[in-house]
Amino acid sequence: MTSSFLRKFRIAFSAIIFICFLAVFWDFRSLIPEKFINYLLFLQFVPSAIKYIDIKTMAAGGFIVIILLTLLSGRTYCSFLCPLGIGQDINSRIGGKIRKKFRRYGFRRPHTIVRYSILALTLGIAVFSGVYVLILLDPYSIFGRFMTYLGKPVILVINNFLANILGRFDIYTLSHVEIKGFKLIAYIVPVVFAVLVGILSFIKGRLYCNMICPVGTLLGLISKISLYRVKFNESKCTKCGRCSLRCKSSCIDFLNYDIDVSRCVDCFNCIDTCPEKALSYSLLGTKSKAPEETKADEGKRRFIKGSLLMLLGISSYARAQEKTVPVPRKESTVKEPRTSPVCPPGAGSIEFFTRNCTACSLCITACPNKVLQPATGQYGLAGFMQPVMDYHKSFCTYNCTVCTEICPTGALKPLMLEAKKLTQIGKVNFIKDNCIVKTEKTACGACSEACPTKAVYMIPYEGNLVIPETNQEICIGCGHCEFACPVTPYKAIFVDGNPVHQAAKKPENKESDITTPVEFPF
Repeated sequence: MTSSFLRKFRIAFSAIIFICFLAVFWDFRSLIPEKFINYLLFLQFVPSAIKYIDIKTMAAGGFIVIILLTLLSGRTYCSFLCPLGIGQDINSRIGGKIRKKFRRYGFRRPHTIVRYSILALTLGIAVFSGVYVLILLDPYSIFGRFMTYLGKPVILVINNFLANILGRFDIYTLSHVEIKGFKLIAYIVPVVFAVLVGILSFIKGRLYCNMICPVGTLLGLISKISLYRVKFNESKCTKCGRCSLRCKSSCIDFLNYDIDVSRCVDCFNCIDTCPEKALSYSLLGTKSKAPEETKADEGKRRFIKGSLLMLLGISSYARAQEKTVPVPRKESTVKEPRTSPVCPPGAGSIEFFTRNCTACSLCITACPNKVLQPATGQYGLAGFMQPVMDYHKSFCTYNCTVCTEICPTGALKPLMLEAKKLTQIGKVNFIKDNCIVKTEKTACGACSEACPTKAVYMIPYEGNLVIPETNQEICIGCGHCEFACPVTPYKAIFVDGNPVHQAAKKPENKESDITTPVEFPF
């Protein structure tokens, strides 16, 4: 095809995909149902590949679809389905508007040694040592971290500002949302890659995709044998160079009628800008035809029809109600003797979780109670930025399985709610010397009131005072008790993670249906 329809279709389709991803990561009201998030994530290359290696079913075979798509049409994934790639296009477009020279890319020699070395090193480390380098460079995970740590807080600020304005007119369509930050070190990786990718795309177009990104390099290798590709009609070309100046991948050598298909991301800017219609997107081995003889490429359209299903459906999850905890008069002195971090339910074990998680941060942004936080050392260097339970920040809602349902790699296995209620991700521990019942002779009981399984209960202490006692056998490690404990800086009761998740005994007493402790008995 030589029509400008290709570029217009690419822009429209990629805009829809990009908006869908923004909605997923910025959905602070949990309105988007998990099954449609899964449709969207199915065609993300690295998460799909990791999940397929784990469960080995076609339900996780989205990366195979991407490979077949690349064999058919070239690197259409990079322009149509990759959120980071689409974001780079937007950024380079802004750069072009600010200074025209940013849009004049021109042909550049490929960084062959650099990009293939990065690909080989990434795959080698993934095979022998783990996937940390892979998830560090994975375009989907980079985008997810950027949206979660840098983009979502801006949305919440805007929401709160508008909620305050509307509230003055007795309009309560929007409500105030508390903004919870992360540890400062957690922002290092998102900020570094935001600056790196942002500057490169602003000035150099798709340079990150064709020099650093291992997914782009791998798909570039496959696209060398793709059936459909952009080609020259030498009899029509006047060597004006417009195509080369508009090519964001800098892969068009118009003087030699050559297009480096391993770097071409099928943006179709060149076809749109060519005044002579000397460029076309057509089947390998066929001659380019005049515009009036060109037939619509129906195959090109069919391969993306299924992706439109992700636009359907609306659902919601109730947000966990926030609470305030009074501060005791004295600070606690005994440090919590933790031996292991607490990884999310569905992980099975810390080893399995850290090996399969890409740190895309989708579970962090989707968690209704914001108990999931980016790890800054709890899992070691290889687990940096992977989600970890932080019960000083919040707690795992008893009746919630959101994170297990939306994980794109299978690092968190789907859990039925009843199974989740008996999955012990950690065990409760009580430090009497920190408890205000002992240190201040003050009646409390917040931990017992909060515990949904009653693994924490009160026993007589001194006079009319009662003090907590624990039963680790029925504790599931949800962290309600730790979060409810008012003592600072060290809690009087805390959850120590299980390196391998275990099965908790079912409580003999009736399980509580509470999802959030509402009141405290002091």
